[in-house]
Amino acid sequence: MYMAYGWPQVIPLEPGLCPSSQKIIYLKVNNRLLLVVSPSHIELWSSSQHKVRLGKYKRGSDSVQREGENSQAVWSPDAKIIAVLTSSFFLHIFKVQFTEKRIQIGGKQPSGLFLASISLLLSEQVPFPEKVLATSNIVCDNKHMLVGLSNGSLYSISWKGEFYGSFELDHDPHDSSEVSQPPPSLDNGLSAGGAPGVVISNHNISKKSAIIQLEINLPLRLLLVLYSDGQLVLCSVSKKGIKQADCIRAERKLGSGDAVCASVASEQQILAVGTRRGVVELYDLAESAPLIRTVSLYDWGYSMDDTGSVSCIAWTPDNSAFAVGWKLRGLTVWSVSGCRLMSTIRQIGLSSVSSPVVKRNQDSKYEPLMGGTSVMQWDEYGYRLYAIEEGSSERILAFSFGKCCLNRGVSGTTYVRQVIYGEDRLLVVQSEDTDELKILHLNLPVSYITQNWPLQHVAASKDGMFLAVAGLHGLILYDIRLKKWRVFGDISQEQKIQCKGLLWLGKIVVVCNYIDSSNTYELLFYPRYHLDQSSLLGRKPLVAKPMVMDVYQDFILVTYRPFDVHIFHVKLLGEMTPSSTPDLKLSTVRELSIMTAKSHPAAMRFVPDQLPRDGFPNNHFSSSSDLLFREPTRCLILRANGDLSVLDLDDGHERELTDSVELFWVTCGQSEEKQNLIEEVSWLDYGHRGMQVWYPSPGFDPFKQEEFLQLDPELEFDREVYPMGLLPNAGTVVGVSQRMSFSACTEFPCFEPTPQAQTILHCLLRHLLQRDKREEALRLAQLSAEKPHFSHCLEWLLFTVFDAEITRRNVNKSHISVPKYANSLLEKTCDLIRNFPEYFDVVVSVARKTDGRHWADLFSAAGRSTELFEECLQRRWYRTAACYILYCLRLTVKWLRLTVKMRPSIFLLIREW
Repeated sequence: MYMAYGWPQVIPLEPGLCPSSQKIIYLKVNNRLLLVVSPSHIELWSSSQHKVRLGKYKRGSDSVQREGENSQAVWSPDAKIIAVLTSSFFLHIFKVQFTEKRIQIGGKQPSGLFLASISLLLSEQVPFPEKVLATSNIVCDNKHMLVGLSNGSLYSISWKGEFYGSFELDHDPHDSSEVSQPPPSLDNGLSAGGAPGVVISNHNISKKSAIIQLEINLPLRLLLVLYSDGQLVLCSVSKKGIKQADCIRAERKLGSGDAVCASVASEQQILAVGTRRGVVELYDLAESAPLIRTVSLYDWGYSMDDTGSVSCIAWTPDNSAFAVGWKLRGLTVWSVSGCRLMSTIRQIGLSSVSSPVVKRNQDSKYEPLMGGTSVMQWDEYGYRLYAIEEGSSERILAFSFGKCCLNRGVSGTTYVRQVIYGEDRLLVVQSEDTDELKILHLNLPVSYITQNWPLQHVAASKDGMFLAVAGLHGLILYDIRLKKWRVFGDISQEQKIQCKGLLWLGKIVVVCNYIDSSNTYELLFYPRYHLDQSSLLGRKPLVAKPMVMDVYQDFILVTYRPFDVHIFHVKLLGEMTPSSTPDLKLSTVRELSIMTAKSHPAAMRFVPDQLPRDGFPNNHFSSSSDLLFREPTRCLILRANGDLSVLDLDDGHERELTDSVELFWVTCGQSEEKQNLIEEVSWLDYGHRGMQVWYPSPGFDPFKQEEFLQLDPELEFDREVYPMGLLPNAGTVVGVSQRMSFSACTEFPCFEPTPQAQTILHCLLRHLLQRDKREEALRLAQLSAEKPHFSHCLEWLLFTVFDAEITRRNVNKSHISVPKYANSLLEKTCDLIRNFPEYFDVVVSVARKTDGRHWADLFSAAGRSTELFEECLQRRWYRTAACYILYCLRLTVKWLRLTVKMRPSIFLLIREW
């Protein structure tokens, strides 16, 4: 999850020679460097903590007049060579070298930036065919470059300036096929286009249309060729690279025929295609490229007339989100599941009748990229999004982003403390008071972050009172209660640690350390009270680079590629105090090698068996007799493609549960809170469907069964609120959304992540009632009675149950009569809510939201409306009583007789209401 914060930073650029034709033609971040190419000059900036211009190359007016302006550019993967193609088809190759001159930054710290020199190595005209009038962008690998031509062919060039000539794509109708998709809808969910398309011969691929964009993905060996008529062709690339025609083969045509740009996420294997309609289509490359879903600003009140067509798409480095820039106005960042994370376009509300167009003469200065977005680029860590406004050459806008500590990779997570981390700070959600969630900006110590920029890993202790933070080297700890940082006293020890992951094992910090000299990995165990080599409790060499890790009580899970699972048991002998030196021992208790052709795991979490609380000891000591009793026998696996499955650690059997999952939380056995409202839940997941709550199946041994009972497939989170974590003691999910604050003294707004709480109490109560656990449901409701959202939860519970009951009855009308249960779920729900004073307001609120034709069914379970009315009068709840009068009148056939008998004061209540 990515969320923008703070004000956009402005990076000024030098003016060019020809202001009338000035525009930025290339923007790229590589090896902590930012390259900017304009029509007449090149600039190289530092993209690290401090944005400083390191070098530049300006062409003279004679060179521009003789050889044309810069039109296309590409940067070599090693960041040493820059290739530029001019409008007159001259190829310029530049070399980037760093001098010994250094820019010192920051006091006594030995940090600094070396100045760079950009020198011209080659200038030669490319022998393109005579009919070529324009070229596409340039793509490259380590040895060669490839450019698309206006005659529909491709041209290959080496980084040494060798011209290999043009060639046509290889179209083989016998082996290749294209998938034709119908035009997708404008919503952000699944589209009918996701069904398999019609297989058509590849003869339909145009050879005459001009190639306007190339997109290469070397890990997937894919080349995307976009034509001027909107056709998008997916090509495979051989191991030889992109040198010759026999290395590239056209496979299929994608899209709806109006594509204008495309970008590939190699980790997720998802293709994002921008269209002229202003809609982005997502395709699954791992499954023959079906259409997954579409995203747009249509539901936020903006049409293509407001934003124009899509101009550019940029995926984050971890492929979990993508930025979309529009031709006429603004940019937006979306998650893979379709959640809108950030937008520069001002918002007045969802589903507006008219498009909320901003008047340029009044509010345009308060909206970044008001003239559209031409180029975008993420930095290599995902902390900055660089964007250039359409037609602008004077500056670059850099948006700062924070990332959420999701349960992925080799760093731990927590359910008590939600943290968003930026390049040099933490944004901590203060969730102690659920009435008013706030975000605290916690800046890292300057002495640490200056040398170890950027921040890379964050993990919170189980109680949420300590944070472990790691940058490029070493690590630091933060005590939230005392508001103090703990660092390594010896800086040489700190620099020897290259942290690749963090976990908390009780009061012990587990560091996954990379040893550069031997290219190996190890686990380091430090007590939280002292960071020093003398306090190191132990180290464990690992057999390879860990893929994902997890910890539960005294057990550590480590997974290696391709899919080997090792589980270690940690035993601590002695007291862990500053005055003593305990002995830590690790033993391997389980090793599994999973043979699967599926995508690799992105996250794994232990699923503890649901045992009584007193069955678990509270200390770190474990005897051999209770070792097997306490060891989890299952774990959840989230794969990179979004598949969620459960793995049996005893026999290695893996059971698929669902797909299209972005993140999940294991809730059972994870909280030590006395008032844990989510104890009955096994886990929750989040994806494009919303949130799903999973429960163990009923039975003697629920977690040993293969079948799981899945309920409540969708929890209503707005599609601009991203869930971050859980609050077990409140029964809520904490999410975050993007807000903007405006000031007359600043050009751009300030982006402010805003936390929001979403209750899941109604789901838990409904689950307990369905399993006939009425006493447990009543006890859970009583624990939550003082919560501010309690009345809303009861109302939502009754509404969902009643709505499901109506749907069930409508379905059964056309079938044989179904036997009526002695006590339906609706009646159980009413019996539960009747124990609380909110009952009368809840019933009348549900009736207000329900069609009047179904009121009789509601009041037959909740009680007669006239009786509820009389009871409200006796309690002097006149406002609620007035609501019931309307239902009495509607439900009574002879309502006139009833009104005659009523007292005049009741009519006053009706008029007043």
